[in-house]
Amino acid sequence: MSSPAERSRSGRAVRKILSRASHGQWTVSPERPDPVEVLRRQAVGRVPELLPIRYGRMAASPFAFLRGAAAVMAADLAARPDTGLTVQLCGDAHLLNFGVFASPERALLFVLNDFDETLPGPFEWDVKRLVASVAVAARQNGHGDDWARESALAAARAYRETMRELAGQGELDVWYHRIDTADLLPLIRKPKLRGRFEAGLARARTRTSLRALEKLTEVRDGGRRIIHDPPLLEPLGRADSQQVGEIFDEYRGTLPEERRLLLDRYRRVDVARKVVGVGSVGTRCHIVLLTGRDDDDPLFLQIKEAGPSVLEGHLPAGGHDHHGHRVVAGQRLLQATGDIFLGWMTGPEGRHFYGRQLRDMKGSADVASMSRAVLGQYAGLCGRALARAHARSGDRIAIAGYLGNADTFDRAVADFALGYADRTAADHALLAAAVADGSVTAITGV
Repeated sequence: MSSPAERSRSGRAVRKILSRASHGQWTVSPERPDPVEVLRRQAVGRVPELLPIRYGRMAASPFAFLRGAAAVMAADLAARPDTGLTVQLCGDAHLLNFGVFASPERALLFVLNDFDETLPGPFEWDVKRLVASVAVAARQNGHGDDWARESALAAARAYRETMRELAGQGELDVWYHRIDTADLLPLIRKPKLRGRFEAGLARARTRTSLRALEKLTEVRDGGRRIIHDPPLLEPLGRADSQQVGEIFDEYRGTLPEERRLLLDRYRRVDVARKVVGVGSVGTRCHIVLLTGRDDDDPLFLQIKEAGPSVLEGHLPAGGHDHHGHRVVAGQRLLQATGDIFLGWMTGPEGRHFYGRQLRDMKGSADVASMSRAVLGQYAGLCGRALARAHARSGDRIAIAGYLGNADTFDRAVADFALGYADRTAADHALLAAAVADGSVTAITGV
């Protein structure tokens, strides 16, 4: 294995192939596909009646469009040279795909929390998606271009500084490194901001299966059943419920032995189809209600379809033939600690799925209400969390060598963020126009 000095030199050598300043350059390729057509192609194989919900949600704002347009941005990033400094990418590292998550020890950690698009690739692709989302959110919140750039810069700076910090640490220290929300409170000096942060953590602690039992179920036919709230939540018929039950054995087999024992202590009660997110709308997703000791001891699992990553076709294969396995392996690699019920399975028609808890003290920030100061702080926190995730899978020392002490890379990707925010606004307008002229069917407000 190369020495740390050699790894750092190899990272610095990449600057001769792709300078740090060049990351600020982005222009629309003449061969760039129509973004609405990219979305249509991505929709093939999804549940047709749910697609208007997806388009309606994406048409709501430029930030909502960016959230759902990971495939569009992947093609844009692939059209430019890259560093070749490979990490396990999240693949969709926008602001709302970070949040709090409970460790098995019940500590609240700040982490990446969406891995549907995960695949190995150049580290800067995740960084650029993050900073672009920061700039789009800042503009949408009315903060103006100067602050949009400053907030994007805060995310990039935090990523670079954290990566350089982790480059100096040992392997186990990096592997066990985590961002505990308890450690963040002393860093928030303004009482108002601290109060909002503590309130957010308190809400996350209530997001448990027991709370979900109150919101998502009712007493019907002599027992607890998932409520009927079409089109967002629809209980399955007997045949479909049986199919979900049949794939449970394969799912169980992908869990560690001790987790299988724990799962066996629960019994399945009901299954429903659930619409989630923005970019995922149209993929098949089910929630399963299980009970343990009694009816007041619930467990909600989410069984979600895993299709090809939007990064596939632009990057080498990641080594997993099963997309559910790909998502689970990526999450386990990128998160400091994972969901104890994380596993995968194959469903009807050979479709791939993965399973996890529906709610386990998960929480995300309300980006739309963030002031300039809060958005800047939050962007920096996301940059730090992203660097921590990348350092577990990539050569952190080479990446840190490439990034260096100066803010050259930070300023470049902040420039990119503003340019891509312009492109996102234009792409959003194209979708809105397609909805207006009827060529895309959308349902709003759902």
